[in-house]
Amino acid sequence: MLAITLLITDRNLAVQGDPLVGWSNLDVTRKFNEPAAGSVVLPAYPEVMAQLQPGNRLVVIRDGSIWTAGPMEQPADYEWSVDGEPGAGKVTVNFTDDLAAIAGHIVWPEPALTWAGQHGDTWRSFDTISSETIIRTVVDENAGPGALADRRIPNLVLAAAAGVGTTTSIRTRFEPLLDPCRLAASTGGGIGFRTQQIGNQIVFGCYAPADLTATARFSTGLGNLRGISYSGSAPEVTHALVAGRETEGSSIRTFVQVADTAAAAAWWRVEKYVDGGADDDSKGELSASGTGEIADGAAPVSLATVTVDTPDLRAGVDYDLGDRVTVALPHSLQVTDLVRAITLHATSQEGEEVAAVIGSQDATTDPQVVRLIRTLGRRLGRLETR
Repeated sequence: MLAITLLITDRNLAVQGDPLVGWSNLDVTRKFNEPAAGSVVLPAYPEVMAQLQPGNRLVVIRDGSIWTAGPMEQPADYEWSVDGEPGAGKVTVNFTDDLAAIAGHIVWPEPALTWAGQHGDTWRSFDTISSETIIRTVVDENAGPGALADRRIPNLVLAAAAGVGTTTSIRTRFEPLLDPCRLAASTGGGIGFRTQQIGNQIVFGCYAPADLTATARFSTGLGNLRGISYSGSAPEVTHALVAGRETEGSSIRTFVQVADTAAAAAWWRVEKYVDGGADDDSKGELSASGTGEIADGAAPVSLATVTVDTPDLRAGVDYDLGDRVTVALPHSLQVTDLVRAITLHATSQEGEEVAAVIGSQDATTDPQVVRLIRTLGRRLGRLETR
């Protein structure tokens, strides 16, 4: 019998009715430093439809612990036909996690002022401080308790500082809120961030992924690996050539190179011009932009695995998003890399199955589109100052 419970809450986390029953297909993909994506098919009973209201949230509980929780993006995709299933029909609910609500905000350069009070030449700058501090501050100022009242996400609080990450520098303005968070996380120690529903609060916090390569291992011999899809390709950039902003009337401009010499030696040199957005690199902002581009364009190693939980290795318990794990490939090869996504698929007839996507930052379902949107957002933000 499946140990999965589905609940609907309102935006204040108050449960709206009995647990949902009769569901036939559940898919939830949790992602590293990205909002989750999920869907579930339900019988369209009146008591179910009454809970599927705009602004409500769906909570997935697996084995007594919350697997994911967040707003319903498409609360009622209803279907009925005389030739289809008898009765009330069925409804598909698409949902995400609470990180998506944060992702819906942008970074205001002066978050304490109203939108009408923003100044056109102002940036929000963070100079040589820990990546965790940067991420927590950006979220707090633009969506959390420290934001203007009408921008605060209900029940969102910040977890106690975890003391993770290394120092980095970034500057941002008018970008989607999670973009500078991901840049700070990448350039400041490779840390993770997430939301968790704890009691009647949505808790946002940072964490340090663990190196579990010696203990979190997947192989056919261990009985926890059902399938593998592996691909590797050349890097899209090995040398980020970063240019500082041009100053009107001056011929002086700062140029910084950030290189992945190991990737260039293994493959070949791939250069990319990067508009750094800052005047110079005195605070490390140009170097951080180059480091972010190197991380985005690293040699993609995409490893999708179909795994099965065993008593000794369970997703969300013994390993989680961002952790470094080991997968044994055919012919005695091994790959160690980060867990980028974990998908829980369950049906009422066949039970549950867990699939992990392990690999570089490109190891996602739609990396090119995601990276294109982020790049355009960064460029548009920089253009605003010209």
